[in-house]
Amino acid sequence: MSTTQQPPTATGDPLDGGLSKKGLSAGSVGLIGAVVIGIASIAPAYTLTAALGPTVSAVGFQVPAIILVGFVPMLLVALGYRELNRSMPDSGTSFTWAARAFGPWVGWMAGWGLVAATILVLSNLAGIAVEFLFLLIAQISGNPDIADLAFNPFINVIVCLLFMLGATLIAYRDMQTTQKLQYFLVGFQVVVLVLFAGAAFWHIAQGTAFDAQPIELSWFNPFAVADFSSLAAGLSLSIFIFWGWDVTLTMNEETKDPERTPGRAATITIVIIVALYLLIAVALLAFSGVGTGEFGLGNEDIQGNVFFALAAPILGPIAALVSLAVLTSSASSLQATIVGPARTLLAMGHYGALPAKFASVSPRFFTPGYATVVCAVVASAFYAVMRFISEDVLWDTITALGMMICFYYGITAFACVWYFRKQWLDSARMFFFTLLAPLVGGVILAVLFVTTLIDSTAPDYGSGSNIAGVGLVFILGVTVILLGVVIMIIQAIRRPAFFRGETLSMDAPASLRRRRR
Repeated sequence: MSTTQQPPTATGDPLDGGLSKKGLSAGSVGLIGAVVIGIASIAPAYTLTAALGPTVSAVGFQVPAIILVGFVPMLLVALGYRELNRSMPDSGTSFTWAARAFGPWVGWMAGWGLVAATILVLSNLAGIAVEFLFLLIAQISGNPDIADLAFNPFINVIVCLLFMLGATLIAYRDMQTTQKLQYFLVGFQVVVLVLFAGAAFWHIAQGTAFDAQPIELSWFNPFAVADFSSLAAGLSLSIFIFWGWDVTLTMNEETKDPERTPGRAATITIVIIVALYLLIAVALLAFSGVGTGEFGLGNEDIQGNVFFALAAPILGPIAALVSLAVLTSSASSLQATIVGPARTLLAMGHYGALPAKFASVSPRFFTPGYATVVCAVVASAFYAVMRFISEDVLWDTITALGMMICFYYGITAFACVWYFRKQWLDSARMFFFTLLAPLVGGVILAVLFVTTLIDSTAPDYGSGSNIAGVGLVFILGVTVILLGVVIMIIQAIRRPAFFRGETLSMDAPASLRRRRR
């Protein structure tokens, strides 16, 4: 792979309402690079250790079933994303596609959903990286007191900001730098996860597992889950553990063969992740069971950090590798995740939906420099403020992230259905990929969004924090969405051209335009 920085293609003018280039470095990301960055953004080591325990508490041994069911809407939505990208490769992705399908107002909110969700999770990723850094140092030094330093708010925030600074500097540079770093970080965490699962199976075979359980087909049966609320809770967690693959689409103006490579990368990323998740989930269920014993996955004391708790029983003297894998997973995801919102903000600035400054591209690196810095600053400020106000508020905000994911993924899926509405019956392929797949995926996400919205009103939802008897997760989720509405109205007053459809117009698919001529 060449490491020579390629000049951008000509920057187009958005004044005619059509799609146009933004000055990014074209052709700098290949298929493998896009897949690696997609896996990095999902952060399998960090995500699964955080989500496995809560998922077990909701559905027990049916964790593999929940992973498979959560995989379905992600795959169906990814297929819709692929068709939209094939027709309109644009770094704005959800923002651009929803605007062209439903108009500027819906498009703006889809863009807001993506940006808000990713900025919220950026702060969480940095916080997790801090915790695992001190856990790793404590393991290596043999001094467990060092791990407690991560819970000192001043130390926590300072180190968190340093992680964010490092990630921002790398993301600000060209995509070649990002790819080179991610090859190492992603490769390391995947190798450790496979080693972790393999060691668990070895203990089971040797009869030294904590609470060995025979693997059963019922583990893969979602109908074995007790009730729909438990299924919905498990699915919400499952959606979260797959989230992040769409970063491959936001790089479409920088990939080789932009009409096909991003969509292929998204599909390959999701398939790799589901295989990895199933391997780990089955291995740990078979090793520990779901009981409440010392290392049982039903033990609330270990559910917040399953990998760390099981590292020593499974890997013995090399247990520190697990903490190092989660640390690298958080750090690599921190850097990869910032790619998405920065390019969405770039597109929103380019088409006049935000101040023109957001459309700035670094003349040296051909990356959205200003938008990247803004994402990092906002995420850092949010984390610092929330960390000092209340850790419960911080984690409830992250819990509300699931609603934001369903919100903008769902809008984008429906955008695919509506945008290609006159092509549904052109062929069996078009029927499946532009109607059936994104429609089913979008409906599943819409149901999850509404279910989570209703369930989160309960005062004991999430951390149990509430205001006037209404769950804090609900309040935070709705507040984030309403904040987007307020900012959108302000932008509509200041920048009416975009909201009149002058800079990014609703349009028919290119193939339809050619047919009409």
